[in-house]
Amino acid sequence: MNRALLKWLIAVCLLEGTSTLVLFFVAMPMKYMAGRPEWVSVVGPIHGFLFVVLVLMFLVGRRAVPLSNRVFLAGLAGAVLPFVPFIVDVWLVRLLREGSIEKSD
Repeated sequence: MNRALLKWLIAVCLLEGTSTLVLFFVAMPMKYMAGRPEWVSVVGPIHGFLFVVLVLMFLVGRRAVPLSNRVFLAGLAGAVLPFVPFIVDVWLVRLLREGSIEKSD
């Protein structure tokens, strides 16, 4: 198991999930309710970069860690859906602690 990549994946998953929430619940309300579009101009590209990095890391991690199909697909879904990255992060931390990946799928 590639523990170093798994640790990076956990960190990026947490950062990307947080950037999604900041974009949706801070920057967008600031843009539309306070007339401050610069918030989205700053947070949007950061979130976009983290999104791309997370997807690429899951694609690499699929073979390098290796990740089960369930965790891999949930990770890709988590890159798109709010709150899901935090659920996937819990699974990744469990995988790191257990030291092995279940191969049931």
